[in-house]
Amino acid sequence: MRIHHLNCGCMCPLGGALFDGFSRGPFAELVCHCLLLETDRHGLILVDTGLGVQDMRHPARRLSGFFRLLNNIRYREQLSALAQIQLLGFRAEDVRHIILTHLDFDHAGGISDFPGAKIHLLQQELDSVTRSREHHWLARQRFRPQQWTAHDGWRGYASSGEHWLGFDAVKAIDDLSDEILLIPLPGHTAGHAGVAIRHQGGWLLHGGDAWFYRGEMHHPERHCTPGLRAYQRLMCSDRAAWQTNQQRLRALSLAHPHDVQLFCSHDARELEKFRQHA
Repeated sequence: MRIHHLNCGCMCPLGGALFDGFSRGPFAELVCHCLLLETDRHGLILVDTGLGVQDMRHPARRLSGFFRLLNNIRYREQLSALAQIQLLGFRAEDVRHIILTHLDFDHAGGISDFPGAKIHLLQQELDSVTRSREHHWLARQRFRPQQWTAHDGWRGYASSGEHWLGFDAVKAIDDLSDEILLIPLPGHTAGHAGVAIRHQGGWLLHGGDAWFYRGEMHHPERHCTPGLRAYQRLMCSDRAAWQTNQQRLRALSLAHPHDVQLFCSHDARELEKFRQHA
């Protein structure tokens, strides 16, 4: 298996280092860290899709005004997963599977660029999105059905299964090998999941939005910038579950520093590190 670390979106909220911890100007740099897996048996697999081509071309139709303003999204079509996959010499139809951590607009926007792909995620995420959009204004802003309702081939998984390094309810993805696992991590959304990938004798764990900042892992105590602390609280659907799972992930990062590599979706420095060592 060959793994590519992609940046499928650029968000530059006002606040600079108060968000990302390193920018010297007034605007931060947040990425949409996605994975492209090249496999021999299953074609290309995407883990999250970031923002899609249509999000870049027609943001007012696809994205909420609230998040377009808050996140100061940059509409660069070359950042779409489709554009980057084509640069690697592949076609849209070569992507046969998409595995989602959750359905937020900045993770699921590229689904429509791969109409032939099968979508894998926790069933709890599918069920909760419909309910929450009916009752909550913020849910209608973050979950954008126009990005994905025209797509067929959805596969929802129960939050039950085997065990993985102290985490319960792990489910191997149907049709794929046991080298790719869904790790239920509710909190950010009701059906949020991490995606664990066995690679070169160890594991990669794409943590999605279970945390947002590199300092939240690999240390006994949490370290996070003020801007991202506030953003996580805003977006959290279950604060107790989110705090519990983040603490468990922090413990995992300390207990397995060599055989489990963890990263989240939006930290630009993490993405840079993984690209350098890919």
